[in-house]
Amino acid sequence: MALTTFKEKRNFKVSPEPDGGKPDSDTLRFVIQKHDASRLHYDFRLEMEGVLKSWAVPKGPSTDPDVKRLAMMVEDHPYDYRNFEGIIPGGYGAGTVIVWDEGIYELADADGKDKKAQEKELQKGIHAGKLHIVLHGKKLKGEYALIKTKGRGENSWLLFKIKDEYVSKKDITLQDKSVISNKTLSQIEKTKKEISQNKNGDVKATSVKDKKAKEKKTSVDKMVTSGKRSGFPSKLLPMLATMIDKPFDKEGWQYEIKWDGYRAVAFCNKEKVELKSRNDKSFSEKFYPVITALQEWNIHAVVDGEVVVLDEKGKPDFGALQNWRSESDGELYFYVFDLLWMNGKDLMEIPLSERRTLLKEIIPDNPVIRFSENFEVSGIEFFETAKEMGLEGIIAKKSDGIYSAGKRSKDWLKIKTNKRQEMVIGGYTKNKDSSKSFSSLLLGVYDKERLIYTGKVGTGFSDKLQTDMLKQFKPYISKSTPFTETPDINKPSRFSPNPHVSAVWMKPELVCEVSFTEMTKDGVMRHPSFVGMRIDKKAEGVKLDKTVDMKDITLKEKTKSKSGESKSGKKDRNTFLNPTDKTQVKKINGNDIKFTNLHKIYWPKEKITKRDMLNYYYEVAPYILPYLKDRPQSMNRHPNGIEGESFYFKNVRGTAPEWIETFNYKNDTDNKLRKYLVAKDEASLLYMATLGCIEMNPWHSKVETEDYPDWCIIDLDPAENTFQQVIEAANVTKDILESMGVSSYAKTSGSSGIHIYIPFGAKYTYDQSKEFARVIATLVQREIPKYTSIERIVKSRKGKMYIDFLQNRAHATVAAPYSLRPKPGATVSMPLQWDEVKKGLKMSDFTIYNTIERINSVGDIFRPVLGKGINLEKVIKAFNNE
Repeated sequence: MALTTFKEKRNFKVSPEPDGGKPDSDTLRFVIQKHDASRLHYDFRLEMEGVLKSWAVPKGPSTDPDVKRLAMMVEDHPYDYRNFEGIIPGGYGAGTVIVWDEGIYELADADGKDKKAQEKELQKGIHAGKLHIVLHGKKLKGEYALIKTKGRGENSWLLFKIKDEYVSKKDITLQDKSVISNKTLSQIEKTKKEISQNKNGDVKATSVKDKKAKEKKTSVDKMVTSGKRSGFPSKLLPMLATMIDKPFDKEGWQYEIKWDGYRAVAFCNKEKVELKSRNDKSFSEKFYPVITALQEWNIHAVVDGEVVVLDEKGKPDFGALQNWRSESDGELYFYVFDLLWMNGKDLMEIPLSERRTLLKEIIPDNPVIRFSENFEVSGIEFFETAKEMGLEGIIAKKSDGIYSAGKRSKDWLKIKTNKRQEMVIGGYTKNKDSSKSFSSLLLGVYDKERLIYTGKVGTGFSDKLQTDMLKQFKPYISKSTPFTETPDINKPSRFSPNPHVSAVWMKPELVCEVSFTEMTKDGVMRHPSFVGMRIDKKAEGVKLDKTVDMKDITLKEKTKSKSGESKSGKKDRNTFLNPTDKTQVKKINGNDIKFTNLHKIYWPKEKITKRDMLNYYYEVAPYILPYLKDRPQSMNRHPNGIEGESFYFKNVRGTAPEWIETFNYKNDTDNKLRKYLVAKDEASLLYMATLGCIEMNPWHSKVETEDYPDWCIIDLDPAENTFQQVIEAANVTKDILESMGVSSYAKTSGSSGIHIYIPFGAKYTYDQSKEFARVIATLVQREIPKYTSIERIVKSRKGKMYIDFLQNRAHATVAAPYSLRPKPGATVSMPLQWDEVKKGLKMSDFTIYNTIERINSVGDIFRPVLGKGINLEKVIKAFNNE
């Protein structure tokens, strides 16, 4: 048999590998060579018709029948290769080789057949993808099987032990010496050196493996130099793609398969490795084989990818992934497609093509970690191919695009081959005439705070899956419907003309994925089928997917506009300050502002700089300004970051630029006249930020309505209480206000509490606002006296949560909506929908990293606070009549 492929890959003038040889025995020989190349593996070779049929086994053989080892078939090797030990120099297969085991073998059902007859049967087995053999080696003995797998590639096989008297649970690979030389790999490498000469003519000995590793490291280091130096990121949310209606062909774009799995970011910080979901939940314990592979990779980097399970046809199987518990449930793969940080450099602002070139350079020789290939082809043809193969879809990416962490970008576009949608489970139905655990799931999506019914799905479940799901549902059973409008589940249809079903309602906290043909005009799915549960997505974020017309993308590119429309109607913004200059001068609203000390670290643990803070306020300006505009500001400056000294700066007399608007105010306490800065526009916001104002603290009233606040606030200050108790107190407050007919709006403080706003519309004085808040605080305290207090003196509270109504005094302030806080994690004071104020809510859910994406997704849900306000007289009258 020809050894063309083997010889084409080698330079025999340099390599000591054998290139020929003829069998010299009437028996069949086998050899297993331990090969420390780019990654340690074992080469399993069987003599067959004059050559050695060869498989690379990454984890080596096992004597345990329950352990199945991946074996990748490679090119045939010459017969004499069975005795080869030594060092392969640079090039294909470079590294050290020992003969780990060798001996003779035969067909399991040889039945006296001679060598030629067995070889004929063995060749048939190769073509059929199934070999059953008996090994007579020095280490391996007894029956083994090689089975070709489906769906893992053309050359993928499994090697495993067949039960016999040689079965053992011990790890046979711990016997690490050669059966020929009785040496280990390191001993072979130590005694056989490649002699090279340095520039000065001195002779030195260099390990081939060390030389190859050094060459690769030098190549990688050169490519990393273009990144921005930064510390290892402790948290990083993945960039998200925008869904469009159809594929396209356009220069400057590349295409990847849309993997049907769980998006995951791998944080490889030397010996510490973490795998996190798109909502920053840990996958490390659940997908432990991926963690093991990442640890073996041994890189100092952050990579983005997708965890998948492939079916027998090689397609992603989301259902199998959802039910994955161990290797017996299928092989896990981590398809990586982006490199975000490496060796002290932030790579997110260099072009995608460069990031992926570097990623491909460092990809390990590991069957679990795979490079997600990109294709610079016709996007329309690639889409049609994906559709024919039954894949979920494709991803189009701009080759020169940067990585926008935590944002949904139009530099990444997803095109689905069929309609798929995440849905919130609001309950299930039970058919009285059926033995099944349930008949169908009742599903919906959120539209602002309303859960809208989208139909029921009754297909795609096995009996076992239904049983398991029912156990999962038990803690969420509720007495009332979570849907805004209760669905008519007994409505007759042509499939069920006389249904006898009952509904079991659930708290809307679990998410699943469903495929369907289309949505009706009424917003109900046609022909839905259950795909799987989604553990990586929060229910409150599930909204109906809306596709962007490809024409809009094209028009956007033609006009060279890099801004997109968010749900709030505001335009997305690019980064404000460049990443290199320590000082920059920018013209904002016609005014020059000098931004200094941009490299200064403001959040030491997270390595967040002053530049990062200013970029955030630039991006969030359209949303935060309505709560700052025309209001005097009590500036709390942190010029040296959150761990440095801070001070309040309320008098800008003689220090502020001429274009800054001010407001004269004399405090009754000290009778001093102060010039407060008045926020007017982006320029004044960014001026405050560059002074080191990490948080923004506006008055509750505007300059023109100085004595009339726009809102009334209930400030829940937890003291020694748990945040769960703060959540409970917030909901009690909401219920009391609703009983009065008053709408209220909650936000996290960004520190430890919750602020509840009541719109006043500048119609009532501060005193009236304070007294109304006192009434509410008193009623709340009566409801939950065990852990709340309205005592102003701290000692009198005895560690209880303070329901602070005194924040409604003139010139008192709290952090504005969307304001950063000088707290670890760079938390944000975030407006909430009331259904988010529940168990599991954490202050750390909302930070500098994900605020813009959230606003783009849900809009500015706090805007009603700026509305016309309540009718206080009517509220009090109704309350007194009760």
